Amino acid sequence: MRTVGIVVEYNPLHNGHLYHIQQSRKITGAEAVVAVMSGHFLQRGEPAIADKWARAEMALRAGCDLVLELPVAYSAQPAQWFAHGAVAVLEATGVVDALCFGSESGDLATLARIADRLVREPEALKRRLAELLKEGRPYPTAYADAVRELLAAEGDAAGAAFGLDQPNHTLGLHYLLALRRLGSRIVPASIRREKSEYGQTSITDQAIASATALRKLIGEADGALDGLAPYVPASTLEILLREAAAGRAPLTWEHFARPLFHQLHALSPEALAAFAEVTEGLEHRIRASLRGLAAWRVEALLDALKTKRYTRTKLQRTLLRTLLGHGKAELTAERLADGVRYVRVLGFTERGQGLLRRMKRAASVPVLHSAAGGNWPFLDLDVRASAVYAAAFPVPDPNAAWRDYTLPPVRI
Repeated sequence: MRTVGIVVEYNPLHNGHLYHIQQSRKITGAEAVVAVMSGHFLQRGEPAIADKWARAEMALRAGCDLVLELPVAYSAQPAQWFAHGAVAVLEATGVVDALCFGSESGDLATLARIADRLVREPEALKRRLAELLKEGRPYPTAYADAVRELLAAEGDAAGAAFGLDQPNHTLGLHYLLALRRLGSRIVPASIRREKSEYGQTSITDQAIASATALRKLIGEADGALDGLAPYVPASTLEILLREAAAGRAPLTWEHFARPLFHQLHALSPEALAAFAEVTEGLEHRIRASLRGLAAWRVEALLDALKTKRYTRTKLQRTLLRTLLGHGKAELTAERLADGVRYVRVLGFTERGQGLLRRMKRAASVPVLHSAAGGNWPFLDLDVRASAVYAAAFPVPDPNAAWRDYTLPPVRI
């Protein structure tokens, strides 16, 4: 059974994602779709609008056959490690033949050529990247500029002109780099993103809108969900309405304000500096910014912290690692490069069950249906993240903190 892998967040799953699932099957000739999905906290350092089991159900009802969790160690990382973790999960299954990702251009050939040049991390690139970072440029901008300069110096005008500053191109490049560095046999494919840009906050189409625009729509409607109807599959809206009625959604950063501000006020600058993503004296800026806030709101803190060097995404990841208590020692480059030591199943269909049977023989790591019996550091981070997420539910439920142990995978 030919199988394509996709990497997703579904925050929430919308009609553009549905198109991605359908086209991934079509262009790769796949019979089955495996989605590697972020858990409760996402790549830009944000909490998910609904929990990972609800979003896994969205994926299955939209056409995915098997949903696997991307550990939080990777899910809230910059593009390099986010992509590395996702590809490592797909590779570990032993059953995935292709990886299909969206990009601004759909130009896989140029991305592949750039990846071939960068896979061994040229010294010239590392030197120039360090110089640009020292000038105060944000990492994504500095990386794109350093690559552009390297390719231009080597006479690759097309590569130098390629839009590596665009977020889906950046992720696509790092998917390709991860495939190469892991020695994967998975064949990449790309489809062009249509009608809505990644992170676009405005809605300009009658049926397609970015997840960012949809979350903004929910916020402007004071949490009401009915306005999503034109832009999401009926099943997504049904699941979100059910989760809202149960007091589990929609969640935003503000639901985590109290525990976050407790951490930031209770800990010394030295203690804050031990958390992942707290770099270059950012702990002192955080402490100073707390004194000027008129209200304990995460948005207000992010506004106070933001500078040309520190982007909103960087700051959200910093606050998230502090909220979750993730120390630098737990997320070293060596640990992240080591890949995954297990695969966690969040949901499956009947066809997905067939994939799981194949994975019993083909997977290179244990396949888990719950956290019970697991003893891996990254799994422990996921269990702790689930408890923090559950504590923010609008309707408190102490039992929800332990659902990694008690909830079976979603079955459709």
